[in-house]
Amino acid sequence: MNDHSSNALAAKNSPPPHRLRKIYAALTAVLLLVEICIALFVRDRFIRPYGGDILVTLLLCCFARIFIPQKLRLMPLLVFVFAALVEVGQYFDFAALLGLADIPFFSVLLGRSFSVTDLLCYAAGCVLFFLVEYLLHRLALPQK
Repeated sequence: MNDHSSNALAAKNSPPPHRLRKIYAALTAVLLLVEICIALFVRDRFIRPYGGDILVTLLLCCFARIFIPQKLRLMPLLVFVFAALVEVGQYFDFAALLGLADIPFFSVLLGRSFSVTDLLCYAAGCVLFFLVEYLLHRLALPQK
């Protein structure tokens, strides 16, 4: 079976776009609640700094899938680039440059400190999203 026909079969076996949108919207809501709980209640040295950064890219990928439910292989890469740009903005203290550093919401949203470890966590989250979608796509293909 060539790649084009396997993609056509996967598309036939995939849920319709409106159902995918609902699934990704639900995942986005759950991940957002988890992120909020981590931000409000977790004060450790692992889950908050690393788990939260991995989950935020999963959250962004799921959020983007609400609007683009069909498989777009570059989605995790695009989300990583976005997250990396936000992180580079932290290196230059973008919140302060915009005059938003004194507003807690924007200070937290944009961040105030650059970390290479954050970039690695963002990459891990995007790779995880890619692998899960890849495996789900493979499971949707009928076996010979």
